[in-house]
Amino acid sequence: MTSTTHNDRLMRRATYAAVVVALSLITMKAAAFMVTGSVAMLATLFDSVLDMAASVLNLFAVRAALTPADHDHRFGHGKAEAMAGLGQATIIVLSALYILWEAGARLIEPTPVSSSGIGIAVTIIAIGFTLALVAYQTKVVRETNSLAIAADSIHYKGDLLMNLAVIAALGLSAFPGFTWADPIFGILIAAFIIYSAWQIANQSVQQLMDQELPEEEREKIRAVVLSDVEVQDMHDLRTRMAGNKLFIQFHLELDGNMTLTKAHEVADRVEASVRSAFPGSEVLSHQDPAGVEIISEFERT
Repeated sequence: MTSTTHNDRLMRRATYAAVVVALSLITMKAAAFMVTGSVAMLATLFDSVLDMAASVLNLFAVRAALTPADHDHRFGHGKAEAMAGLGQATIIVLSALYILWEAGARLIEPTPVSSSGIGIAVTIIAIGFTLALVAYQTKVVRETNSLAIAADSIHYKGDLLMNLAVIAALGLSAFPGFTWADPIFGILIAAFIIYSAWQIANQSVQQLMDQELPEEEREKIRAVVLSDVEVQDMHDLRTRMAGNKLFIQFHLELDGNMTLTKAHEVADRVEASVRSAFPGSEVLSHQDPAGVEIISEFERT
């Protein structure tokens, strides 16, 4: 099985796992909210509903992103992941605004929480489900560099903190004089959700704008290229991500007396080395004679 095929399967499985977990959490939290009436529980229930919507969106986006390149999309469909990330961020912000509305109403008219023990038990189970999903998503992101799965993982990590906050809110609300705890924790949860949405949106926009790889990754590419004895230097290194697909382009500076056939062989060898260092990447090089003045708008890196 090729690395690309393996990564594709991992990404698909991660999207299916997220949908199944979200559906399970919705069922449990809806039952707990009906029993407790807690706004913090409502917050985490509503967030799980939107998690479900975001994960379903993610499922279709990943499927689209993994579609092979075609005549109209020569670079593939990887940016569908970044577009899904923006959609997820929008959904998450909407959930946070609803939570703020409900929490504000509860601050104005405090409502006691009932059957907090049931709510705490359900929340602990939800934490177990979410921990398992986040662990799997982290493994998939580490192997595939998928933005869509990373975005999905961000708000499920937020759910872990949210569920801990719900336990604290339910525990405190059981004591007289602490009815304020439930809506206050709801507001804190909403603030964290908005922060998570900003992280997702920022990553998505940067990918859509073809942001370069971090400098340490660019230096790694440069080191691999210059390790070839036939390469005298390189310039105009350009990188970008589209979903989990990395595109790398650069100019090689070779001996000006080298034959075209030899230059082609060197370029093929260097590109293969870079692909080996960055599995699944698409690498394209151009060969220039060393010592010729380079006119470029880009930094000589």
